[in-house]
Amino acid sequence: MGAGPTNPDYFDFSRYATLEGYALDLLAILQELRVSSCIYVGHSVSAVIGAIASISRPDLFSKLVLLSASPRYLNDVDYYGGFEQEELDELFEAMGSNYKAWCSGFAPLCVGGDMESVAVQEFSRTLFNIRPDIALSVAQTIFQSDVRSLLPLVTVPCHIVQSTKDLAVPVVVSEYLHKHLGGDSIVEVMPSEGHLPQLSSPDIVIPVLLRHIQHDIAV
Repeated sequence: MGAGPTNPDYFDFSRYATLEGYALDLLAILQELRVSSCIYVGHSVSAVIGAIASISRPDLFSKLVLLSASPRYLNDVDYYGGFEQEELDELFEAMGSNYKAWCSGFAPLCVGGDMESVAVQEFSRTLFNIRPDIALSVAQTIFQSDVRSLLPLVTVPCHIVQSTKDLAVPVVVSEYLHKHLGGDSIVEVMPSEGHLPQLSSPDIVIPVLLRHIQHDIAV
C-alpha cells in the first residue's frame, strides 16, 4: 500500500506505522486469492513482512526466501545493522526537504550504479511515483523498525539470500538472521552488489532464486 498504482488516499498512516500492518495485508491477500500454502519470495522489507505474517499463519508458508532482508537497520550493542541514528535523521531530512532530489541521489546508491543504468532508472521511477509524505512515512517505518525479538518465533524454513556488497544490509546481517530464526535456515551470499540485485544483477539472482524455490532445505 502506498506504492505503484495503489490509491494514496487509502494509505493509513497509523496502520502502516509498523510492519505488522503490512503483514496483515499480506495475509488478507493470500486469503482473497485462496492460497492455502506458498513459497514466499520477499525482498528487503517485504521479506521481513513475510516472516512476520508467517508467525501467526505458518500453515500458509512452506518456505520463505528472504532476499536482502534485515531485522534492524540501526546499529546497536553487539549488533551491526549498518546505520547510525544521525545518518537516518539526515536521510529523513533530505526526503522531507526535496524529495525529487533525494530520489535522484538515493537510487544509484541503493541499486549500485549510475543514473544511466536501466536498473537505476527503473528504481527511480518507482520512488518518484510514491507520494512524498507517504514515502517519508514508509522510510521511517522501515529504517526505525526492530523485529529481532520476533525472529525466534519464525518457524517456517528460511532461505536467506544476500549480495556481497549491499548499502543497506551488511553481509553480517544474513548470519544474524540465520542464527536467530526459530526454524531451519540456510544462507547464500551471491557475487552481486547493491540492495536490489534482482534489478542490477538479474543474471546472477534469477538462477539463485529458482534454485531456492525448487529445492528443499538440507538440514
